[in-house]
Amino acid sequence: MTTRDATPNASPASSGSGAPTPETTIRICTGSGCAMNGALAAADRLEAAIAAAGAGNRVRLIRTGCDGLCALGPITVVDPRGTFYPQVTEDMAVRIVDSLLGDGLPLSDLLYRDHESDAPIERYEDLPFNRIQQRIVLRNCGLIDPEDIDHALQRGVYDGLRTALTAMSPDELIEQVTASGLRGRGGAGFPAGVKWRFTRNAPGEGAGGQKYVICNADEGDPGAFMDRSIAEGDPHSVLEGLAIAAYAVGATRGFVYVRAEYPLAVKRLRLAIADAETRGYLGENVFGSDFCFHVEVREGAGAFVCGEETALIASIEGHRGMPRARPPFPAISGLWGRPTCINNVETLANVPWIVTHGAEEYVAIGSGASRGTKVFALTGKIRHGGLVEVPMGLTVRDLVYTIGGGTPDGSPVKAVQFGGPGGGCLPESLFDTPIEYETLAAVGAIVGSGGVVVVDEKTCMVDLARFFLSFTQQESCGKCVPCRIGTKRMLEIVTRVCEGKGAPGDLDTLEQLARDVGTLSLCGLGQTAPNPVLTTLRYFRHEYEEHILEHRCRAGACNRLSTFRIISDTCTGCGICKKHCPTDAISGDPKHPHLIDQERCIKCGACQQRCPFDAIERS
Repeated sequence: MTTRDATPNASPASSGSGAPTPETTIRICTGSGCAMNGALAAADRLEAAIAAAGAGNRVRLIRTGCDGLCALGPITVVDPRGTFYPQVTEDMAVRIVDSLLGDGLPLSDLLYRDHESDAPIERYEDLPFNRIQQRIVLRNCGLIDPEDIDHALQRGVYDGLRTALTAMSPDELIEQVTASGLRGRGGAGFPAGVKWRFTRNAPGEGAGGQKYVICNADEGDPGAFMDRSIAEGDPHSVLEGLAIAAYAVGATRGFVYVRAEYPLAVKRLRLAIADAETRGYLGENVFGSDFCFHVEVREGAGAFVCGEETALIASIEGHRGMPRARPPFPAISGLWGRPTCINNVETLANVPWIVTHGAEEYVAIGSGASRGTKVFALTGKIRHGGLVEVPMGLTVRDLVYTIGGGTPDGSPVKAVQFGGPGGGCLPESLFDTPIEYETLAAVGAIVGSGGVVVVDEKTCMVDLARFFLSFTQQESCGKCVPCRIGTKRMLEIVTRVCEGKGAPGDLDTLEQLARDVGTLSLCGLGQTAPNPVLTTLRYFRHEYEEHILEHRCRAGACNRLSTFRIISDTCTGCGICKKHCPTDAISGDPKHPHLIDQERCIKCGACQQRCPFDAIERS
């Protein structure tokens, strides 16, 4: 079902060489995830092996951005067959090149094997992970070298901008985006065309009626890497979408606000801007028109709240990133008081496709009031974690099991945290819920920016709520009392419950406090921070009650409710646990079984973590 073409004819030729296209192309992901797993060294070895064999005219190497299946990285795909090799090492790289220069047949022992049948699957597109994906935003990721503008051009990048400037008026462009049903993919789901119309109709101030457009790449959700991967793997499509938005609203300047923790994305965005300006796709008189558009990259310092658009604006202006009350909205008074349109990375990457394919084709994808596709980052207890793009309306079950493959050990999935730290925890009984803005909101979750965390029975839902609440509480800017104080009081209650110190009345207090914080907070951070607590209380209240009434954590995750014991038949008396116990609660002679003094034990779990013989059990 994948909409992109991964055949060798679609893969870009070497830029400016004029040489015939090599018959074989090796694509290796060098995005941040695969790079951390050794992709750069494997790519260097591939390149060296091709050069040593004098096969540069026969085999071409492309270092791509993220192609999705991060759990099996570094991933390598060899065209024209589409042969997929997971977890490629330097030694494997040499074997792959040798086989291509030999009989050209796939190396069967290196192929991916289906986790259910153990049958080898050769082609990357045939993996269950890819079968029901539909790639619009990720159409070029994994296929092009993101640092080579010619690769992007041969995939049709900037064709949408050319069409917009030469064949459409700004009003026609806004009408098309509105008709497509595209909604903001940064979390709120506000219609993009409506936001563009507000900005276009707002009177600009100063000479020329200055207006601005901003690409929000300040992705800070735990476990989220959608925007980072898009910016790393296809930066030109993001810039093209930003330029189209600028033309539509009447802006001449734009900013890409990206967190400094994304150095590869920053590097590739800046390189893409420079290359696009050299070719005339950005800058003065784009495509020979009267449209002039200049873009800058601004790096953020990592404050989660700067993902909120008014806090982001304050940061670009050089102020502390704190949200402000609205109205006025940024579309009326934004950056330096001028009308400003802000869209996130994924939203903008959709725009060129809509311009070139038409609103009708985009509307045909998705369901209900949620049209098109959505990119998600699958993380947690999931077999095939990574970056996926699916049609809106797909069920949570298909996302977790059909694409993600369920848990690595085959145990049941207990719940899914949907929508990042401000999202909701959905139990297995709701996995047939369609992934749509309204349907997820009805069950307490949100689409959010696309973070999906899968958990199994070993996860305590009270502790999970504590984790996400701790994150949002720490990231609160402190400007408004409900968020600054309310999240702190909530965290105190949840922490007491995790430690077995909760009281029956705590749950009613916690629930009321959560609703007040969500209603009264100034910005989206505080408004959504209670969601993990509210949904775990709604669907897993029995776990809270077990912690309070029975002083028991069924998942064994809350150490303060656990008892640690040394198994005498297994203990070798090595003394490692004794050495790392912070309260000297462990005693025993060398080479003899040790004992834990339950009165002195603080339930920290350090002994169990350090024991090399699995001789410490927790109950």
